[in-house]
Amino acid sequence: MHEGHDGTEPVSASVEGVGRGVVDAAFTVHRALGPGLLESVYEACLAEELRGRGLRVERQVGIPVAYGDVKVDVGCRLDLLVEDRVIVEIKAIDALASIHSAQLLTYLRFSGARLGYLINFNTVLLKNGLRRLVL
Repeated sequence: MHEGHDGTEPVSASVEGVGRGVVDAAFTVHRALGPGLLESVYEACLAEELRGRGLRVERQVGIPVAYGDVKVDVGCRLDLLVEDRVIVEIKAIDALASIHSAQLLTYLRFSGARLGYLINFNTVLLKNGLRRLVL
């Protein structure tokens, strides 16, 4: 459930608090909806749940790709950006793969955020579809 890289500094307590809010909200959404819906449904509902908890949430946030000294807008989009500090990538698939973690780590690197969650809502138990990544 928790992944990171050797030598990473711990994230701040305030960012961890936002992360705990994201995870708790995801469990609430999963309990209400269950598996089997489209990613866009979970994204919209999770955003509403987080806003209802007083958190600032942006959906489909574009981030440019850093290529050398140039920032290239190639259509990379974060599913959710919470409090400008925590990235949430939502999936509704059979199983998470390493490419999904790689995608989130890349988004963390390009955005400057340190904490991200990869959440696959298409699981019977949400804890089996949850990955926490720290950059």
